[in-house]
Amino acid sequence: MVKNGIILFEYYERLHGSMPVRDALIQAGRIRLRPILMTTLCTLFGLLPLALGIGSGAELQRPLAISVIGGLSVSTLITLVAIPVFYSSVRQAAHAD
Repeated sequence: MVKNGIILFEYYERLHGSMPVRDALIQAGRIRLRPILMTTLCTLFGLLPLALGIGSGAELQRPLAISVIGGLSVSTLITLVAIPVFYSSVRQAAHAD
C-alpha cells in the first residue's frame, strides 16, 4: 500500500534532521510498525469472509479477495523491509561519490 510507505517515510523525514540515515530508518520503522500493521490487518480481516466464501455471491468475489490479501501481505513486507534497505543503500551510494 502506498499509504504505508508514506506513513513510514514521512516519519523518517522528521527524524532525519537529528539522526543519521540508518538510525532514523530503524526508529521510523519501529514507531510506525503498529499503524502500518493495523491498517493492513483491518483490510485483511475485512476481506477474510470473501476469501473463505462466506455469504451470498462470495464465490464470484473469492478470487479477487484472495488476490488482494496476497498483494497486500507482500506489499506490507516490501514497505517494512525492502524499501528502507533500498533507500539506505541508495543514500550511501549517493554520498560515497
